[in-house]
Amino acid sequence: MSALAAPYAAMVMDARSGEVLHSENADTPLHPASLTKMMTLYIAFEAVENGELTMDTVVTISRNAAAEPPSKLGLRSGQKIKLRYLVRAAAVKSANDAATAIGEAIAGSEAAFARRMNRTAKAMGMSRTTFKNANGLTETGHMSTARDMSLLGRHMIYDYPQYYNLFSRITTHAGMHEVYNTNRRFLGAYKGADGIKTGYTRAAGFNLVASAERGSERVITTVFGGRSTASRNAKVAELMDLGFKRAKTRVALRAPGKPPYLGNRGLGSVEVARSADPSPDGARGKTIRVVSAAVTRSLRPQSRPGPSSQEIAPLVASVESDIETVLAKVQTAEEIAVSEVEVAAVVPAADASEVAPSASIKPVRRPQGILLAAASAAPTEAEAVAVSAPAQETQEVVTRLSTSGGRHWGINVGRYPSRYAAEKVLLKTALMETSTLDGSLRKVIDRSSGYDANFMGLSRETADLACRRLQARQVTCFMIGPS
Repeated sequence: MSALAAPYAAMVMDARSGEVLHSENADTPLHPASLTKMMTLYIAFEAVENGELTMDTVVTISRNAAAEPPSKLGLRSGQKIKLRYLVRAAAVKSANDAATAIGEAIAGSEAAFARRMNRTAKAMGMSRTTFKNANGLTETGHMSTARDMSLLGRHMIYDYPQYYNLFSRITTHAGMHEVYNTNRRFLGAYKGADGIKTGYTRAAGFNLVASAERGSERVITTVFGGRSTASRNAKVAELMDLGFKRAKTRVALRAPGKPPYLGNRGLGSVEVARSADPSPDGARGKTIRVVSAAVTRSLRPQSRPGPSSQEIAPLVASVESDIETVLAKVQTAEEIAVSEVEVAAVVPAADASEVAPSASIKPVRRPQGILLAAASAAPTEAEAVAVSAPAQETQEVVTRLSTSGGRHWGINVGRYPSRYAAEKVLLKTALMETSTLDGSLRKVIDRSSGYDANFMGLSRETADLACRRLQARQVTCFMIGPS
């Protein structure tokens, strides 16, 4: 391994199934360097998904974040910047100041954020990883392994596919200026490469977690301990080739399950964080954050009063016994109606910039939306299209709801192996929960790992109520925020 620095570790994994295709020293704890930022970004996406903050949340930069050494965006203490730009800088440029600012914005302090990182890592099965900071700069005890980082990369791909394209952008605007991808050489040189993260410190050497897709096959390769960017990339390319050679052409997709969402719970009894930034009058500020010492009750929302199980059972049994017939009739009727409808408007969604890949790069395979009420293909950008039928006294067909009035939310009721299975569950759920889902849009999203069954066009309150009522009936459900 003349091209690699000791200590060296590597793993090659079939991303579809998690099968290990090759490993060397894969369980040896080593310095991960900026591979750490994958977890920082994973938690940022989780926080946005669960409404802790949004991509447009304005973050005030602390003196601690501004003082981080390069690579950095060049943030200044007291500066205000949107979260979306911090996310871009951390993902593309691997900016240490941006990563620290993300952690502080979510958890209040970098130490508290590190504890959340460790809880999330444990829930993912990253058994030999300990995080001490949000950026990966060398710190005693801040260690991970090639196996654990491969697992994290796989979760990033399948848990948040709507954000994964960030890692393939060659360049992006990060609020202050344009930044360039630290992994652009490998992305441009290896066929099918579409992410995900580089890392370098003197203690770690040159690290890389990379993913590439060719046809139906996707391989994740992780290397710790390269001597240079060029030699590391050459080694990763060699291992990628080995992975594609050993990977089976047809493999049943077994996407990893998302770790449970706990937010910032369990961070300690009382945490006092003293700010290093002076207040406007020159005095030192003090922020007191009080967090409960332990979770003392179930984190699952309590169900609101609804129909009893005796009232629900006949309906569910009826739906299950004749669901294929009902689905066929509904789809036939809707296909006839769609031929008469007229597209009225197109409105871009608020955060489409974080979903759509840059026009200057090789695009990642993107999920396509499938509407049960319309046979047309979904647009490539996140859009809301209002469609109305000609005026009739007996029937009005609405295939997409207006996003005005705060109806930007939705719910997901599972991921399924086929579009038909997802459509079937959507129809069954709509008939089961008519009081909250009436008038919503049933939508199937084609992901690389399956078909997501979504109801869209809901207010936040309605989506929350629908999810709690469905969860009370043991139906899988989580809310989808404005994208």
